[in-house]
This record gives sequence, structure tokens and C-alpha cells, in this order.
Amino acid sequence: MSEALVLVPGIGADARLFRPQIEHLSRRRPVTVVPAARGERIEEMASDILPHLPQRFALAGHGLGGMVAMEIVRRAPDRVTRIALLSTSPLPDTPPEAAAREPRLIAARSGRLSDALSEEVPATALAPGPGRMAIAASFREMALSIGPESYSRQVRALQRRKDQQATLRRLRVPALVLCGAHDTLHPVRRQSFLAELIPNAVLEVIDEAGHLPTLETPEAVTEALGAWLAAPMVPR
Repeated sequence: MSEALVLVPGIGADARLFRPQIEHLSRRRPVTVVPAARGERIEEMASDILPHLPQRFALAGHGLGGMVAMEIVRRAPDRVTRIALLSTSPLPDTPPEAAAREPRLIAARSGRLSDALSEEVPATALAPGPGRMAIAASFREMALSIGPESYSRQVRALQRRKDQQATLRRLRVPALVLCGAHDTLHPVRRQSFLAELIPNAVLEVIDEAGHLPTLETPEAVTEALGAWLAAPMVPR
């Protein structure tokens, strides 16, 4: 049996974010999806998730889920066999970035979650084209089903997250950094910086995608994850 794969969706997302990849990759390995939904800190989310994971596993996270993945590998480096980070960042919020999230929190708590989500992942963060609005609508539908309380906790976790650069520099496992060329939330230059932190990481930039490449270009993401999963282990 191939090594287990653990997927951690980003803010406002659940297993639907990875549906195309789950359908393909689960044919050859067990796949577990663990939403980052409990706690108001990345550390609390990782603590909630870790007891439910296999003894050893490949780990992939998107956005906030990527930040939780970094905390998981910081805490349990011997359990993570490889890591994929999608559309995410190892850096903490700057004070202006943290402050900019407050109006979205207020909107969510006052019954305007849809408005908050439209700013959290705006359509302009996705690749242009006829499918852009449909992808944006799919994200909002998914996030609305999660509800304002979970969304608010996730925003607080983003505001309070710690710097993970040192964690990434210590990694000695096959690593993939994947992003969309049109992502305005975590632009390519920041993804290049992220990849440079990890020894021997592979950077994959998908030209036709933005912040939600798993939905925008599912086949390209599935192919990239397949290659990452097939990469030989790195001697520690």
C-alpha cells in the first residue's frame, strides 16, 4: 500500500476544494481530509488534527491549510514523509495585513458572510477567463456552508500565525511548492521565496490558475501532486 496522503484545505474550504485530486489519488493510496476548523491559532488547529493522522503520511495544504501543515511538520517531522504547499506563506501577518482582516470579521459576525468571503478570495485572485466567476461562486458556496463561526476562527488564526521560515529550512523530505500565476493573494514571487527556503523543493507555477488551482486547473494540480508523491524519498 502506498503511503497515506493527508490534505488540509484552506480558509472557508472543506474536502470539496480537493475533490478532483481525491477522486484520482485515492485509487492508489488512502486519502484523508482534515479541515483546519478548530481553534483560533495555527498551533491549536495542528494539535486538534495530529492525533487523528496516520503514524507516517504525505502532507499537503492549501492557504491556511498550508500554514497548518507547516506547524504539523514542525511538531512531528519524523511522521511527515513529504510535503506540498499550495498557495500559502510561511510569514506572519504584518500589522496592516492583520488590521485589514477586521472589517471582514465584522461583516461575517453581522450576517454578511458572503460579503466577507468575496473580499477574502476575490474573483480577481483567480485566473481570468469564462470560468472565473463560476469558481468564485463555488468557493463562496463551500465557505457559506461552513458558517461564520468557523470562518471567524480561521481569520483569527491567520492574524496570529507565527513565522515558519526556520521550520522549512530544516526540512529534508520531497517538497512541492505549487501556485497559480494569477494569484494576487500569494503572488509567484512570494512562492519563489517559499520554495527557496526548503532544500531541493520543486516550484510549480500553473499559468492558467490563480489562488484556487485545485479547482481552476484540477488536472494540472493532480499531475503535479502525482509526480511529488512518486518522487524518491530524501535521505535524512
